[in-house]
Amino acid sequence: QVQLVESGGGSVQTGGSLRLSCAASGYTYSVNCMGWFRQAPGKEREAVAGLYTYTGDTFYADSVKGRFIISQDNAKNTVYLQMNRLKPEDTATYYCAADLGGGSMETWSAPRKYAYWGQGTQVTVSS
Repeated sequence: QVQLVESGGGSVQTGGSLRLSCAASGYTYSVNCMGWFRQAPGKEREAVAGLYTYTGDTFYADSVKGRFIISQDNAKNTVYLQMNRLKPEDTATYYCAADLGGGSMETWSAPRKYAYWGQGTQVTVSS
């Protein structure tokens, strides 16, 4: 099993930046893919970014491409989401998720790919 803990959320104004962290513990050597998702009130959970841990390949939703960067620090077992030029529509609860290979047939953006989820961290962007 893998345990995930997100941190780094907060409130910023439009155009500001935040860096979210997702610290993993447990069977971290088995992690195949990490994803960041977000969910705003009344909306479905949507994929934001994904990272395949062995290849370093990264993927982004069109809505955040060019503004967000997903990265990993293997020594710290931590995945980051650097969020720049934030907009009010980025306001949501952000979740990180881990796939240990059981979801290998799913695309990075499919929530069902990921068996493990963090508790979420709130990001609020004011205009």
